[in-house]
Amino acid sequence: MDSNTQKFCNLIRNRSKENKQAIECLSYTRVVLSPAFSILRQELDSMIRVIFLLGIKDLSERNRLIESTLKGVKWKILTKKRKWKNVTDKEMVDFSQQLQGWTQSVYKFGCAFVHLSNFHNHLSDNPFEKLEKSEQKDILSHMRSYHGGPCHDNPDMTELSTYVPRIFDKVAGNLECYLKSLGQGKTLDD
Repeated sequence: MDSNTQKFCNLIRNRSKENKQAIECLSYTRVVLSPAFSILRQELDSMIRVIFLLGIKDLSERNRLIESTLKGVKWKILTKKRKWKNVTDKEMVDFSQQLQGWTQSVYKFGCAFVHLSNFHNHLSDNPFEKLEKSEQKDILSHMRSYHGGPCHDNPDMTELSTYVPRIFDKVAGNLECYLKSLGQGKTLDD
């Protein structure tokens, strides 16, 4: 593994370790739900970036993007028309959605807690009801398949919050697998 890739992987692992500690603190009390969902979204953000990098077969291009992160520069890619454009979160989420099948819904739900939104009024209004039916179905299907619940089709935030540590651990575990592949110079096709 080259030194930049190693630094990048360490940066993500450090973020993940801090996120894990924060999730444990926030989940223990179950009183501060918005930050817990926001941290879950941060972990997912790391995962979609690593998946995006693994989708790049040209290792010099991958290394250029990794170096951009280390320098604090936004990721830019060259379009087919030979113009530079920013890589958007939406592009990375859409790309990872092809592999995971749940990324888009969870990312969007988490974003509602990162940015000021009506989801922050969760003590009086259930934000899960504000999602499109297809997103609710995707989230419930994934949670039931991988985390054993929730039982209700319209869970409130208190019920959803009980799954946050398990969801976080699943995302963090997937992230670690992807980081190992990245460190070994693999692509998604390997």
